[in-house]
Amino acid sequence: MRTGILTFAAVALLPVLAAVAAEQVVHFKPGATSATLDGTIKGYDGKDYRVGAKAGQAMSVLFEPNNQSCYFNVLPPGSNDVSIFTGSNSGNEFAANLEDTGDYVIRVYLMRNAARRNEQCKYKFTVEISAQATEAPDGSSNDALVPGTNFNATSDIPCSRVAGQPSTRCRAGVVRRGDGNSDVTVFWPDGGSRTLFFKGGEFTGADSSEADGDVKTSSSLENGLYLIRVGEQRFEVPDVLVVGD
Repeated sequence: MRTGILTFAAVALLPVLAAVAAEQVVHFKPGATSATLDGTIKGYDGKDYRVGAKAGQAMSVLFEPNNQSCYFNVLPPGSNDVSIFTGSNSGNEFAANLEDTGDYVIRVYLMRNAARRNEQCKYKFTVEISAQATEAPDGSSNDALVPGTNFNATSDIPCSRVAGQPSTRCRAGVVRRGDGNSDVTVFWPDGGSRTLFFKGGEFTGADSSEADGDVKTSSSLENGLYLIRVGEQRFEVPDVLVVGD
């Protein structure tokens, strides 16, 4: 009898195979690399948001629902049900370098237990696609990948998005190409990302968009730490993350 109860509880927590009631194409404003959207779903009706991106670009999603049983998945181009990110397992934040070019789908849904009760979820989310694509590593650095990513290493680094703001911690991933050539993508905790470029172990610049305007950059290497400024933004990147051990 107890086994039956446990089995039912496990099934009740499975994601619902939502009937997609609507689909929306995500458009960014001219010069923008991010967009914030909101909506409402109810019961078994989910919603898909389609956003185009290129292989090597960084994509991030920050999801804010008002129902704890409301989540989102990310589906790669050409997929109807197989996801590269499952919110019910991984939470409300997604960030990764993309492996394929095409339309990615952000699918919003209610868990089966909430859908059966015909609950409602109001939500908003911010999706950002980096302005420039970086090539996937070609293996020339003989550097293994972090499982589930195309980064050679990941770490949390000190970062600040606005001048005068105390530093916080940002997730960062690096694609190493050998000879000190690397791309470090930094993911902001509140959504969005910035990619920093290194050549021969030296910082050479960052990705940009028209919205950035004429952004000045600077860098110094002190005690094994790159101190980088991109406009008002600040980053502290360990040299071991950039070039490896």
